[in-house]
Amino acid sequence: MRLAKLIAQRGVASRRQAEDLIRAGLVTVNGEVAVVTTPSDPESDVVTVRGKPLPAEPKKSYYLLNKPGRYITARRDPQGRPDVLDLVRQLPVRLEPVGRLDYDTEGALLFTNDGDMAHGLTHPSRGVPKVYVAKVEGHLIPEDLAAIERGVPLDDGVTAPAKARLLGRARERGRDVTHIELTVTEGRNRLIRRILAYLGHYVMELRRDRFGGVGLEGLAVGEVRELRQAEVEMLREQAKPRGAAGKAKAK
Repeated sequence: MRLAKLIAQRGVASRRQAEDLIRAGLVTVNGEVAVVTTPSDPESDVVTVRGKPLPAEPKKSYYLLNKPGRYITARRDPQGRPDVLDLVRQLPVRLEPVGRLDYDTEGALLFTNDGDMAHGLTHPSRGVPKVYVAKVEGHLIPEDLAAIERGVPLDDGVTAPAKARLLGRARERGRDVTHIELTVTEGRNRLIRRILAYLGHYVMELRRDRFGGVGLEGLAVGEVRELRQAEVEMLREQAKPRGAAGKAKAK
């Protein structure tokens, strides 16, 4: 097993943070200072981080946070902004967010200490669906929805085909606004905002309603709940490499 993966599984740090610890010479395997490529056997190797042995493997835990706006999804911020980890520190285990939500975006953010599932859910090849509801300035027209569903050209490539559904139009404070639901399978930075900006629409509010089928029903902004077993199993299936779920069912 990769050493950084083992450290992340034991809840000491995220994989990226574990790699930084290894590069800094703070990790040993059987008394020898490790490098990033050092393999590890969790059954037989003695691994220490900053001189302390790895803790026993924790029970896998899965939670959903209804993220408020104006929180970053990171452990450190040079600007000193609050981070989402402040909202889950009361939980009994150390957890990491699954992917990210923009600073100004609200909604469904998963947390887990299951590194394999988190990696699978955020891997581009899995195509895990994320459902967003956006309030935008101006009135979207059918051609806008068709463009979203085809894919639009952004500076980092054409977006994958997405689903778009008009929820309603209104006039607020002298401005035309549109409420739209978008279902995407990518995880690019600020993807929804960039898609709508390309179409000439400023996003006034943005919320992620569902991640991989897990939704916010009954969960107030800022609240967190443990996932139900059926939800965990659903996410686990989606995190598998493509074709793996079908092969398992065929056996």
